[in-house]
Amino acid sequence: MSWSEGPRWAAWGRVTLVAVLVLVAVLNGAAVRGGHYLAPVTAAALLCGVGLLVPGLRGPVAPLVVTVATAWLGWPLLPLLAVVLFDLAVDGRARVAAGCAVAALGANLFSYPATTLWGEQRYASTLFVPLLAMAVGLWLGNRRRLVRALAAQVAHLRVEAELRVEAARATQRSRIAAEMHDVLAHRLSLIALHSGVLVTKSDTLPAPVAERLGLLRTTSTEALADLRDVLGVLRDPGSTPTDGTPAPVLRDVRELVDEARAAGQRIELTVDGLPEQAPTTHRLGVYRIVQEALTNARKHADGAAVTVRVDYRPPATRVEVTNPPGAARTDTVGAGYGLVGLRERVTALGGRLDAGPAGAGTWRLTARIPHQVGTEQNGTRT
Repeated sequence: MSWSEGPRWAAWGRVTLVAVLVLVAVLNGAAVRGGHYLAPVTAAALLCGVGLLVPGLRGPVAPLVVTVATAWLGWPLLPLLAVVLFDLAVDGRARVAAGCAVAALGANLFSYPATTLWGEQRYASTLFVPLLAMAVGLWLGNRRRLVRALAAQVAHLRVEAELRVEAARATQRSRIAAEMHDVLAHRLSLIALHSGVLVTKSDTLPAPVAERLGLLRTTSTEALADLRDVLGVLRDPGSTPTDGTPAPVLRDVRELVDEARAAGQRIELTVDGLPEQAPTTHRLGVYRIVQEALTNARKHADGAAVTVRVDYRPPATRVEVTNPPGAARTDTVGAGYGLVGLRERVTALGGRLDAGPAGAGTWRLTARIPHQVGTEQNGTRT
């Protein structure tokens, strides 16, 4: 870790440690020299301290300076050598650290007798301090590299998860566009075609009929324009649904529930209002929401009874699916982004979807899609 990358407290701690070790080296040198501070030990200690504190000198210069100074002047500078060995070990340069330690300890055999590292009382510290510094440095360096690797892996997984969520949303938007095209395009095209033919003969028709034809032509044209706008927003040109699932062309929720019951799933269904009271896009959304909710119930609460409530009546289409806890199945495989796609679908329709625990282990999925004023329902404007 460089000077600029380390936390502020660690930087100040290093300054304090090096300053204390330099001061101790100066005092020990003065004690050996009979109280003379202007000695080689003082100059060498200050030079080593500068090398250890200046970021640009810590890598290439400090190890050489401290090794030479320790080899020449002996035990007063041994703590500063331990700092150098620690830095080298943290950076993963264990061989360089070992070389510096061997060079300093070996060359010191020929240094001043008064400060030699190989005095009768210093054998233990001469060997223990460098080894301890290198061991601690290697451990800390490995730990930092492991933390950085784990952080990079977590960041990679986070990006990958975001990309998967975005892909699920894009797939759902493409599916919405395909469903709208399959369900509405043919009907709207017929309306526009026939109304256009009849408008050309409006001069021979009674005034009320001609007025109705004009309204029909205007309505069909606006509907086609709305369809083009929605397709342009939701579907990328040339894209196709990626999961190969055919669009449920206005299949009723009751059919879906009957199929699930035939497969052994216990379902209580309550429907308020008529599907025709809701826009076509709402009916498609309700089908997909109930389909995904029943699938999740089979996966995560197998055998539990499922309660489905659907309300098509204005001012909003509402869906609520709840199930108590059950046994989780292990023979199912899924991408795990079904709710992401449903939320994208409901949001595109101006609604809101919530899913989560509802107490006592019960899971609840709710959706509310408001009816937009001015949309067409059953051939009339609301």
